[in-house]
Amino acid sequence: MYTLITHSAAETQAVAEKLATLVKAGTVITLDGDLGAGKTTFTQGFGKGLGVTRNVNSPTFTIMKQYQGRLPLYHMDVYRLEDTGDDIGLEEYINGDGVAIVEWSNLIESSLPTERIAITIERIGDEERQLTFVPVGDTYDALVKEVLA
Repeated sequence: MYTLITHSAAETQAVAEKLATLVKAGTVITLDGDLGAGKTTFTQGFGKGLGVTRNVNSPTFTIMKQYQGRLPLYHMDVYRLEDTGDDIGLEEYINGDGVAIVEWSNLIESSLPTERIAITIERIGDEERQLTFVPVGDTYDALVKEVLA
């Protein structure tokens, strides 16, 4: 487990942007945190790091949005799903040719792959956020260490 404090939305986005430059197809990132914690802000920075040119915004009502960059980005908000990711064919995106970012992943824990980067974002001030990275798998551990170096 690794923890980092950011002091602005731009700093949170910069961390995500750096992570995006290092990922490969098949990477799964889960984002958990309260409403307004910064999950979509993180994903916006991640999209920028992948070279996404479209505006990245929350898929709350559509469940999933897809963006094209160096790799496809599958941005999912599973808050409204019942029990599993089967409703949106989660397995198809997780095992696909892109990167899956899943917001509110704790709600579909049993449908997620065992190897992934689990990130929790906590609001600790008006602009400050605590990002806790839990890499599951040796590949992801090395990747997170490189991002936070």
